[in-house]
Amino acid sequence: MLERFQNSRNALGLAFMLPAALLLLLFLTYPLGLGVWLGFTDAKVGRAGEWVGLENYQFIWGDSVTRLALFNTLFYTFVASVAKFGLGLWLALILNRNIPLKAFFRAVILLPYIVPTALSAIAFWWIYDAQFSIISWVLLKLGWIDKYIDFLGVPWNARISTIVANVWRGVPFVAITLLAGLQTISPSYYEASAIDGATPWQQFRYVTLPLLTPIIAVVMTFSVLFTFTDFQLIYVLTRGGPLNATHLMATLSFQRAISGGALGEGAAIAIAMVPFLLAAIMFSYFGLQRRAWQQGGKD
Repeated sequence: MLERFQNSRNALGLAFMLPAALLLLLFLTYPLGLGVWLGFTDAKVGRAGEWVGLENYQFIWGDSVTRLALFNTLFYTFVASVAKFGLGLWLALILNRNIPLKAFFRAVILLPYIVPTALSAIAFWWIYDAQFSIISWVLLKLGWIDKYIDFLGVPWNARISTIVANVWRGVPFVAITLLAGLQTISPSYYEASAIDGATPWQQFRYVTLPLLTPIIAVVMTFSVLFTFTDFQLIYVLTRGGPLNATHLMATLSFQRAISGGALGEGAAIAIAMVPFLLAAIMFSYFGLQRRAWQQGGKD
């Protein structure tokens, strides 16, 4: 029996997958299922709660703070993701060239990504401080402003400031991933296009971008998922303030469920994020369909 099991590739594969499956079931499936259940109850901290159906979802649909948090989340995700893609692609194209100290710069660019998020947020909190901001000090010395900027005390200033912090932290992931994709493109494509008289822009438009599309789909999907569900950066920098201007769905869910004690309401806000996350995953799926075209299969 044991010998037959060892010789069965399917059974052996399932055995190796079993520990990972149990971990996923314990740490992902169970919390998700519990969250869905709580979203349909009026559970509070210390009280199990009773079934209330769609009452929590009806409440958050009409709640102005939740709608503001949704707007903040979509704005934050869209602007930050576009900025990270643009800067990441630009850095990847530069690092893909034969430049001096290329290996050094490739290592340095990872530093913002490997620094713990809370530590990065604390650093930006000091950079944006209303009294000791290094940015305001420099601009003041240059004569460009006449008083310190309140980066985190004014709603739109706070929104832009948190986006800048997120972009700084997320660009390395995009840049390194796109750089890996660029290195899979054969130089022969560029040599053939150069012989045909293609300009650098035409090479980028008709060679680089089409061949990089599957990688772009994957990296942007992860970027959107990480940005949409961002919590640590916002919580450390602003805790959703000022006037709920930087509250994301994740931070609002935490505030309602843990700080406010309304577990059912907080779970409903968290579950309301799922359709947007599924939309991002579908974007990646359709982007990956281009792989078949690249490999000579049907598009």
